[in-house]
Amino acid sequence: MGENRIRVAVVGTGDWWGRQHAKAFSSRTDAELCAVAGRTEERTERRAAEFGVPGYTDLHAMLERERPDLVSVCLPNMGHFGPTLQIIRAGFPLLVEKPLVFELDEADTLLAEAAERDLFFAINFNHRYARPMRLAAEAIDAGELGRLTFAMWRFGGEAGTSPHPYANLIETQCHGLDLLEHLCGPITSVMAQMSGVTGRGCSTLSVALEFACGAVGALLGTYDSSYSYPGTHLLEINGLNGRILIEDTVRRYAFTPAGDEISQVWQAGYFNDRDRDFHATFDRYLDEMLPAFAGSRPPPVHAGAGRRALAVAHAVIESYERGKRVSVA
Repeated sequence: MGENRIRVAVVGTGDWWGRQHAKAFSSRTDAELCAVAGRTEERTERRAAEFGVPGYTDLHAMLERERPDLVSVCLPNMGHFGPTLQIIRAGFPLLVEKPLVFELDEADTLLAEAAERDLFFAINFNHRYARPMRLAAEAIDAGELGRLTFAMWRFGGEAGTSPHPYANLIETQCHGLDLLEHLCGPITSVMAQMSGVTGRGCSTLSVALEFACGAVGALLGTYDSSYSYPGTHLLEINGLNGRILIEDTVRRYAFTPAGDEISQVWQAGYFNDRDRDFHATFDRYLDEMLPAFAGSRPPPVHAGAGRRALAVAHAVIESYERGKRVSVA
């Protein structure tokens, strides 16, 4: 790593996270964007010119010529497996976007081959790094809620481009499955209902959850709504001693002690643009991930978390298809 700056290559030139990754790595003092790689020549050239770095449509050529310290992968959701495996087999540490993949055997292959090479292998579950989520984790860890009794996650908007029948569950609600376990502990069983009335697969779903701690929960997700609606996202966690309510991931956090009509509320202040910006949750993640990489420590969110969210999602699919409650290993 030259001059203590981590040389990062971004694989993916999409207008959403592809550009966000390139922007984030090019603007840091502890990292530098060294190359971008994409699938189409025109878009790759445009992204490379925007950030003043070499652009490649041949992933192997990019890895051989640039020799990045770290590779950041943000390709279309159903196109993760092949390029990720190629990068791992070439021996490069990597950060991948969620979902890890759509199939458990593919997840197992990626994790096993990365482990064989002792590679740094991180996944971007950036919702964990929203200020309200971190406040919730601190309150729960401090015992402010007491024994947890139930949790509820609701999140939905317009459909993406993935043709998979369970796309909403695997590629979007993975955030909910990860966050609920991150805050409340392991999910031990699930029972699901789904709707495909719009003809876009099982695009709306409701899942009953059981946690190892004894709490129960509910997850409601959809691609049949709109991200323009106020209150697009809601997370509620109840304990015997209080309740946490998080609105729109980054907008508002409230803790109310049981029996008290006065809540403790966090909202970003006038000059606090960073905490109110959803995309900045990725920057906050990099604030922890890049020092871990530089210090040869494990990633703060290992790709194994992506495999775990996928395993819970597959249990949800099994529950829906079989019409019964399913245990999560």
